[in-house]
Amino acid sequence: MIVVGISALYHDSACAVLIDGRLAAAAQEERFTRRRYDASMPAHAFRACLRQAGIGIADIDRVAYYEDPVARLGRQLWNGLPELPQSSPETLFRLDADRPFREIRELLGYSGEVVPVTHHESHAASAFYFSGFAESALLTADAVGEWTTTSYGRAGPDGIELFEEVAFPDSLGLFYSALTSYLGFEVNSDEYKVMGLAPYGEGTCAETLRTLVADLPGGQFRLDPEYFDFRRPDRMYTDALADLLPVAPRRPDDEIETVHQDLARSLQIVLEEILLAKARHLHERTGSENLSYAGGVALNCVANTRLRRDGPFRDLFVQPAAGDAGGCVGAAALVHHRLTGTYVRERMTDARLGPAYPADEVRAGLDIAGVPYLAFAGDETGLLDTAAELLAGGEIIGWFQGRMEFGPRSLGARSILADPRDSRMRDRINALVKKRESFRPFAPAVAADRCPEFFAWTGPAPFMLDTARVLDPAALPAISHVDGSARLQTVDAAVDPRFHGLLTAFGKRTGYPILLNTSFNVRGEPIVCTPADALAAFVRCGLDALVLGDLLVRARDLPDGWDRLVGLIPASPPRERTTVYSFV
Repeated sequence: MIVVGISALYHDSACAVLIDGRLAAAAQEERFTRRRYDASMPAHAFRACLRQAGIGIADIDRVAYYEDPVARLGRQLWNGLPELPQSSPETLFRLDADRPFREIRELLGYSGEVVPVTHHESHAASAFYFSGFAESALLTADAVGEWTTTSYGRAGPDGIELFEEVAFPDSLGLFYSALTSYLGFEVNSDEYKVMGLAPYGEGTCAETLRTLVADLPGGQFRLDPEYFDFRRPDRMYTDALADLLPVAPRRPDDEIETVHQDLARSLQIVLEEILLAKARHLHERTGSENLSYAGGVALNCVANTRLRRDGPFRDLFVQPAAGDAGGCVGAAALVHHRLTGTYVRERMTDARLGPAYPADEVRAGLDIAGVPYLAFAGDETGLLDTAAELLAGGEIIGWFQGRMEFGPRSLGARSILADPRDSRMRDRINALVKKRESFRPFAPAVAADRCPEFFAWTGPAPFMLDTARVLDPAALPAISHVDGSARLQTVDAAVDPRFHGLLTAFGKRTGYPILLNTSFNVRGEPIVCTPADALAAFVRCGLDALVLGDLLVRARDLPDGWDRLVGLIPASPPRERTTVYSFV
């Protein structure tokens, strides 16, 4: 049984292929088109996933779509439209419940049956079917699906059941996004920046923010409509919110002040409180010791750690592609289970589900381009020792290996790596390489077998979805946040032997089998997909070296004029900055 899952036409489109219940391939459209958060029907990702899975269109038994377009249209119409003369053709085009099915036929070339699954069923399924649990409680939280913003349920051998929901406009995701916009950041993009800013502040505004969200019995909560307006074209809050808070809305280029840090910290506190209260309700309702969790809010790793530490569940699994992209995975898994009555009960441990590129093609491309390299085919030890030596010497490396990761994190397949012991490294990468805000922390990747020596953490954390206390922050300043925490990735030798080998080789030289690991991209662009993407980003980022599979390219060896040549390659088209969610 082959089921293809599709998420599309809102934001972060993606495709997934399940073969007999096993996830064979998954990828986001933005990686191929180089348009960040690309919402279009994922034609490029579809073709790449079929190719990676070794199948053709004729082999597909069903396509699963990640939401109910008719129910979504009802919410779009209820929410209201801009004045029709001002509505773009694209806006009106979105008000078409048949569009997903038509584009699957016309753009993907699939003429078979397409099965829609509701948005929060897709989220819940994306977590449960890859959790390894025999049974589980289900929690989903995001901005909005068709109408649902938060759902509660249970799952087991008979499938998933969502028995309670919170409906739009009451939404934890929109609550967090509205304050993200108020703080001068972009919605549906920069919420993680607010999470990173929060540890710099104090919870001085928490009591005020609690008045914005009423914690109601059961799984319910309500946003105070006096302070939020999700129909405005320019912002998601009213003037009353500005009157209530101790600071006016921050403009994007304004300096970040203490009061902004305090507001971010207070927002994080209130989010965690509500999530904990609702998790306790869910536990009482289901009696399960396991929780499967997904939706955009589930990418808040600080809140995840709080749920894991202070919540009522013994075990927690968060889908690594917890946002809308992961909906394609859940839709496919749920449709497979409904059609066959079976599912594979294995915990997901590896998110490298995208395309890989043959070594001979990579080598031939470098030869044609006249790029010199060191070749280590058949010499794994030599490659890892050379890369570890460069890293220990303070060089920053682009690391491109095997299949691309699925989801928002780089996990050692499309990564930028550096020495976590160097106190200057964080500022250097922020200012010169990533060109991003200085307050944002970097994550560590650590050899799983030695993790407890350096972090207050036991067990696996393969997807950077939790934070852990750094035992000696002074020794690891480049990956330790201001509160002494780090967004942790553990690397298992059985899952990713090459990346684990690099960490081990670095550890032999330094005593620390840990590397700073950040996404391989220039600010504003998607993570690199192809070797050509990696080579261009390598030059644009000003990295010292690039490892492409078994080949190592050093910046100092590039021919004269290569920086100018790469400058001729079009960069990713700029994405229009948004201060409001698009509900159309």
